[in-house]
Amino acid sequence: MTTNTPLKTASVLAFERKLDPSDALFFSGNWDARDATTGWQPVRIREKSVRGTASHRSKTKGGADPAKLDMKFESPNPQIVDVATLPLDADTLKVRFTLRVLGGTGEPSACNDADYRKKLIATVQGYVQQYGFGELARRYAANLANGRFLWRNRIGAEQVEVNIVHLRDGQAAAQWAFQALDHSPRALTAPQAEAGDVATLAALIESGLAGTAHVLLEITAFVRIGAGQEVFPSQELILDRGRGDKSKTLYAVGDKERAIAAIHSQKIGNAVRTIDTWYPGADENGPIAVEPYGSVTTQGKAYRQPKEKLDFYNLFDNWVVKDKAPAPEQQHFIIATLIRGGVFGDADKA
Repeated sequence: MTTNTPLKTASVLAFERKLDPSDALFFSGNWDARDATTGWQPVRIREKSVRGTASHRSKTKGGADPAKLDMKFESPNPQIVDVATLPLDADTLKVRFTLRVLGGTGEPSACNDADYRKKLIATVQGYVQQYGFGELARRYAANLANGRFLWRNRIGAEQVEVNIVHLRDGQAAAQWAFQALDHSPRALTAPQAEAGDVATLAALIESGLAGTAHVLLEITAFVRIGAGQEVFPSQELILDRGRGDKSKTLYAVGDKERAIAAIHSQKIGNAVRTIDTWYPGADENGPIAVEPYGSVTTQGKAYRQPKEKLDFYNLFDNWVVKDKAPAPEQQHFIIATLIRGGVFGDADKA
């Protein structure tokens, strides 16, 4: 005698990311030498001692003595910080990284429930048959073309050119050049002159996600910001403040003496997946990175609160376990979260 056991979310459920970027390395040179393969020098990180002033908010809890409120504010506030700049004979920052696009979206790397795995894969396959990866690929391609991955380095730049090469057997199988400042990061749209190239790039990314082609992209951005200007690698999060007295530590790749300033691969990935315009308030706020709860830490806000039933877990469980398919735009969000990867098991059932 057999019984129909209700399907439940697997307690162990994990997905590998399908957009896999490298760290982005910084080099310096001149705008007119963009086509040169030599002459670009690594950007180094150096320490700077700064004699600042006290500017923090004073503590006045408990009716503090007004005479004490200005104590030591007149004293200097010395700091040691990391800084990265272009040399005085170079006006352009070169940022380079690679991006792998992998197939197998929806196939968990770990799942301890065979019935759930089978239903999950069937659900994702149904999405692919109906929509494909075209909409998501178009948005990923837009963020590569508009240079969003440059973060603060993009702001105020005079010119930004993004060159993308599809590598096959170590050779350039196709390549594109985009004038990033002509693109709209908010609308994720391209100017008419480059719309066709963005569409071609998106089709390539779609084939990679579908698993029908091996897709390895080399992305190189040239940012003309001015000779000697400061550039902005990732800043390290130092949890143990007893390790040193520097108030800002920047990220670099390589041995200490020859380390190259860089942006974390996680930060590059965050920029590429900033495609979520399907959350409440998107018209006002613009696209945010695909996250299960729509978290934007720089704003101290999560736009996909569980109480509104638009977070990943509510949508995902309703779709896979309860056969309640969400709206098409929320299906895009769910699949984009699976492409992001992560651990999504129901721990309460472990």
